[in-house]
Amino acid sequence: MTVSESSGLDVERIREDFPILDREFDGTQLVYLDNGATSQTPDRVVDAISDYYRETNANVHRGLHQLSQEASIAYEAAHDRVAEFVNADGREEIIFTKNTTESENLVAYAWGLNELGPGDEVVLTEMEHHASLVTWQQIAERTGAEVKYIGLNDDGTLDMDHARETITEDTQMVSVVHVSNVMGSINPVSELADIAHDHDAYIFVDGAQSVPTRPVDVQDIDADFLAFSGHKMCGPTGIGVLYGKESILEEMEPFLYGGDMIEKVTFEESRWNELPWKYEAGTPLIAQGIALAEACDYLDDIGMDAIRRHENALAQYALERFSEFDDIEAYGPPAGVERGGLVAFNLDTVHAHDLSSILNDSAVAIRAGDHCTQPLHDTLGVAASARASFYIYNTREEIDKLVEALDDARQLFA
Repeated sequence: MTVSESSGLDVERIREDFPILDREFDGTQLVYLDNGATSQTPDRVVDAISDYYRETNANVHRGLHQLSQEASIAYEAAHDRVAEFVNADGREEIIFTKNTTESENLVAYAWGLNELGPGDEVVLTEMEHHASLVTWQQIAERTGAEVKYIGLNDDGTLDMDHARETITEDTQMVSVVHVSNVMGSINPVSELADIAHDHDAYIFVDGAQSVPTRPVDVQDIDADFLAFSGHKMCGPTGIGVLYGKESILEEMEPFLYGGDMIEKVTFEESRWNELPWKYEAGTPLIAQGIALAEACDYLDDIGMDAIRRHENALAQYALERFSEFDDIEAYGPPAGVERGGLVAFNLDTVHAHDLSSILNDSAVAIRAGDHCTQPLHDTLGVAASARASFYIYNTREEIDKLVEALDDARQLFA
């Protein structure tokens, strides 16, 4: 495992930061290809968590003692670092949540319940994750709004002609996944933002699969909201991010109420804290936020453009290897079209769940199921799919091992 010719990443050096990749199961070294669900965590991010608990552990915004001041400074600086990572205007536009799902719900409840009503429309795509689809579906039921869906082309890309027809003057919100967690499609979110804004609608970008794997500039794509999760980008579990334009967040009502999100409380009324603390009620995700900032540093040290090239190169190689076999059906854009670093597929005569179990016997870790996209799988005409998803420490040799393990499944079900 050497320097990747396609991206310039020193993959062998990067792998040294992830001791878990050296694990063996019955004498076979782990091949971890489930990064779309959760990436692994480098030592320096783990150290950031342990250093906080060993040296700075205290609640934030609640004490004048030294530990609380240090923790508060580090936690606020984490917002600054994440803002820089996605090119937000400042910490006021960065809210820490538990995950992408909670970020979706924050906007849906704080904005959607108050702003949507009968005659209004929320536009999604047919490739949306349940975090978006189910959330807006439920908000629409409560408000009387209608949910509409942008269809797909045969190659798994978004039908932009249909998008222009579907987004109308009645549309109030367009919620779209940036990179599909099944198709690998990279949606033209900047163009969608232009269409939404031309109709005075907001756009919410689900960046769960894009922010970890490619440069994402919220000002360049003109997103009103962007959500992503730390555990998919070398960070810890339990923390996500909601970016929102400051002017919109100022107008929205809080999602949760309690300590720290208030400025003034009387027996009669309450006044909300400044951004972003207005949306971070209670004791926040202090250690996780500090570690997420370290993960941003780690990824930037590698280079987001290089990561994007590496991801696409691995996906293209996987498609190339799969094309050698008549019994593998891969979903999403064909070889040669840039995609996110994942390939969902099915092997004839072998259910995806059985396939995942067989691959596990060869220490190859993939995901199998509907990937929280049941309606998309209905559109594809399959109940489930297997998914190999790649990251900065994966190699072509590991894809070769995946292909070898697929042959074991063939033999078993022959």
